[in-house]
Amino acid sequence: MNKETLIAVLMGGPGSEREVSLASGNAVLTALKEQGLNAVAVDVTGHSFELPADTGLCFNTIHGTFGEDGELQAILESMQMPYTGAGRESSKVAFDKVASKEVFLAHGVPTPVSEIVDCSAGAKLPAMSPPYVVKPPCEGSSVGVHIVHDQSEATAAMEDAAKYGDEVLVEQYIEGLELTVGVLDGVALPIVHIAPRSGFYDMKNKYPWLNDDGGTDYYCPADLDESTTVAVQDAALAAHCALGIEIYSRVDVLLDKDGRPYVLEANTIPGMTASSLLPKAAQVAGYEFGPLCETIADISLKHRT
Repeated sequence: MNKETLIAVLMGGPGSEREVSLASGNAVLTALKEQGLNAVAVDVTGHSFELPADTGLCFNTIHGTFGEDGELQAILESMQMPYTGAGRESSKVAFDKVASKEVFLAHGVPTPVSEIVDCSAGAKLPAMSPPYVVKPPCEGSSVGVHIVHDQSEATAAMEDAAKYGDEVLVEQYIEGLELTVGVLDGVALPIVHIAPRSGFYDMKNKYPWLNDDGGTDYYCPADLDESTTVAVQDAALAAHCALGIEIYSRVDVLLDKDGRPYVLEANTIPGMTASSLLPKAAQVAGYEFGPLCETIADISLKHRT
C-alpha cells in the first residue's frame, strides 16, 4: 500500500446503524494512521457527500442501509472512485435477506426453511407454525428481529417487522449454537462462537455500550471438532462465493444439535472495531487490527484498479 495514497474513511451514514458505524469508522481511521497511512474521516450524514480532492480510496464502514445495500457503491462507481469491500451488485443482493436466500437455495447453501409474508396491506401472520424467527429483509444488526416461541407473540412481532417494509421474512427457528465466520480474500477465518448472556444476539446484546444493558461472550476459535469446523467454514465460504462478494465478509451460521450448519446471512460491511467479530477471528489467524485494516485497503485498491 502506497503510504501517500489518501484514504477517506466513510462513516456514520443516514441509517439506523449510524452510531455503530461511527465507532467502526473511527477505529479503522486510527488503525490506518498507526500503520503510517494517509487517512482522513468523512462523516456521511445523508445520501450525498463530498470527498477530499486527492482521495485515492474510500474505506467504507457504513453499516446497514445506504452503506451496505449497494447505493453507496453505485455512487462511488459513478465517480470512478475505488472503495473497499463488496461491489454494488453483491452488496445489494447480500443485504436483501429474501434475495440472498434465493441465491443460497439455488447454489445448495444450507439455510433455514422460510416464508415471505406480504404485509403491504397490514401485518399478517405466516402459515408457518411457531417457533420461528421474524425479520425485516433489508435491515442489519438484528433491527426488527423477533423469535416467536408461541402464537401469542406472533402479531406483535409481525407488526414490528412490517414497520421496515412491505415484506417480512419468516424463518424456521434453529435451536443451537450461534456462530459467525469471517472470509478474507477467499479464505475462511477461524469460527467465532457467539454466546449471548440472555435472549438472542439482538442490538442490546451486540452493542451493550449503546444502552448500558445486555452483553455477549465470544469464543474464538469455537470449541468444535475438526469435521464440524470444516463443515461450518465450508458453508460460510459457499455463501460468500454464491453471492459473489468481493474482498471480505462475515457470514452468520446456526449449528443445530445434530451438528448441521444453516447459513442465515452474509454481512458485507461487518463491524470493524478492534473488538468486533471479524477482527477477533482475524487476530486468531495472525492479523492484528492495524494490519487487517491495511490488508483490506490494499486488496480492495488492487481489485478496483
